[in-house]
Amino acid sequence: MFRLMDLRLDGKVALVTGGSRGIGKAIAAAYAAAGARVMISSRKADALEIAAKEMTGEVTWFAANVGEPDQAQACIGACIERLGGLDILVNNAATNPYMGPLMNIDRSRAEKTVQVNQFAVLAWSQLAWEAAMRDHGGSIINLASIGGMATEPMIGYYNVTKAAVIHLTKQMAAELAPKVRVNAIAPGLVKTDFARALWQPAEEAIAAHTPLKRLGEPEDIAAAALFLASEAASWITGHTLVVDGGALIHTGL
Repeated sequence: MFRLMDLRLDGKVALVTGGSRGIGKAIAAAYAAAGARVMISSRKADALEIAAKEMTGEVTWFAANVGEPDQAQACIGACIERLGGLDILVNNAATNPYMGPLMNIDRSRAEKTVQVNQFAVLAWSQLAWEAAMRDHGGSIINLASIGGMATEPMIGYYNVTKAAVIHLTKQMAAELAPKVRVNAIAPGLVKTDFARALWQPAEEAIAAHTPLKRLGEPEDIAAAALFLASEAASWITGHTLVVDGGALIHTGL
């Protein structure tokens, strides 16, 4: 029986997509510090190498485009070969090639958003299930967004894909139980390079309208991801954990 709120991951192997910066990097660092063996993945090898060296613990990397199934399969195979298994998959990588009204988005950018933000969540989860989790169990954590629960004027199609991630999480949780727990995290506005256009230069004004009076940091999301991956969350599946400083309070949702 685990100790209450035991957030150690000793003996576990974790794979984090989009792990070279921002939220993904913070999650990977938290997992490694908690005793997991960690593989990080993203498109750029040089950024992955630098990120891995900045973390404590056992961290390796594999360059892969999250939207390409062949590269996903190679990455998951490398994780199992190098680290001895795969217990935790974090589907974190995302893209947002378009900002503006839905009526103006072109097909190519809409399809890219779906490929990376939505289909890749399913594809990587399928591969992890087939390669390791069907036999040995595990935990899958998907990064959604509070945008998937509300509306915004500029990143509406990105939010459509994040709403899909929330439902994918519930569906996969139902289908993969009891072997695999599947949960999601819905961050609010977090101070990352990916979201810079949304918070800079108006950080103080935006924070003032948030109940906790600050924007999120990647470590805020990493703490939630550590909890959901740990045995402390062993009776939680199909849940989307909102981590937003209270921002959704103002929407009435």
